[in-house]
Amino acid sequence: MYQDKVVLCGASAYEQKYYFNQDFDSLPEAVKKELQIMCVLYTEEIGGILTLEFDENGSLQFKTEALDADAMYDEIGSVLRIKKLQTEKRELLEALEMYYRVFFLGDIPEEVEKNVDNGD
Repeated sequence: MYQDKVVLCGASAYEQKYYFNQDFDSLPEAVKKELQIMCVLYTEEIGGILTLEFDENGSLQFKTEALDADAMYDEIGSVLRIKKLQTEKRELLEALEMYYRVFFLGDIPEEVEKNVDNGD
């Protein structure tokens, strides 16, 4: 069902809009709100478009783009801001990756498999 990349959410400074993929509607409201704040603040500060996408392995990727004519887009600031978000939101991002791998890719974490095999 999900092969290449799947967009979780994104925001655009150009359209001043936020997008959330309804396939992930079962996520807690607090998580959805945190994603919205994170994406919108990024585009307000840096400009351009930010999307969070799962790759085929279930890793969450930050994808950015900007119009060629966008002189306000801060490319260096973008890299620094994404690194900061990846550090500050590490637990959230790892939990989202686990959620995607289990519920969308059908992967069972090794520690769960071991507990099932041992009868725990």
